[in-house]
Amino acid sequence: MELNLKNPIVFFDLETTGINITQDRIVEISFLKIHPNGKEESKTRRINPEMPIPPQVTAIHGISDEDIKDCPTFKQIAKSLADQLEGCDLAGFNSARFDVPMLSEEFLRAGIDFDMSKRKFIDVQIIFHKKEQRTLEAAYKFYCDKELENAHSAEADTMATYEVLKSQLERYPDLVNDIETLSKEYSSFNNNVDYAGRMIYDEKGVEIINFGKHKGKPVKEVLRAEPSYYAWMMDGDFPLNTKQMLTKIRLKELNN
Repeated sequence: MELNLKNPIVFFDLETTGINITQDRIVEISFLKIHPNGKEESKTRRINPEMPIPPQVTAIHGISDEDIKDCPTFKQIAKSLADQLEGCDLAGFNSARFDVPMLSEEFLRAGIDFDMSKRKFIDVQIIFHKKEQRTLEAAYKFYCDKELENAHSAEADTMATYEVLKSQLERYPDLVNDIETLSKEYSSFNNNVDYAGRMIYDEKGVEIINFGKHKGKPVKEVLRAEPSYYAWMMDGDFPLNTKQMLTKIRLKELNN
């Protein structure tokens, strides 16, 4: 089954130096762009993270310091990558929790505001977990009846994710072949203020703190009652996107 698209959709996957969004960096990005007319474009790029890749991480994705020493940095490719993603919806496997926040963080470090509010996003893993509860390799075997070779390489994982989504649409009659519907029902971004989910929207659309001692409280009320909380978060080890969204809320309240 082919995807019913209004906009191009980009399936993507990252390989990184680790899993800390604020401290680690991207070493490889692979994406597959599907156009509404069915045309497909794929590209994989290695990136110099400007920091050592831990041996235990190299053991997982197979990318070493030697492999990326002559590659461009993310900042050097950020503008062209942002242009390629312009006007596109996004999809990935377990990307809501890691890949999108990591990509956004890299863009912000490069001075580019990667705005997810203007695009739809589908996390194929969420569909899979709601339907079958497995991993990408198992999903690929279950839905496509194929063995996933070169698992944990960005290119292989990206292609497998695309094939899994198409097979999911064929398997489940109640799964609507519409990017907006899939995005609303199968993306954990729906209620997130920031990509990391440190702040969320409640049922009335009010920004709420989603962690720590103030969990469940409106952000504007916390900032009003405890002005030092803003400085604490801005000085803390939080993603740049979280700080960016907190600042927007603070400025909105100051203007009011």
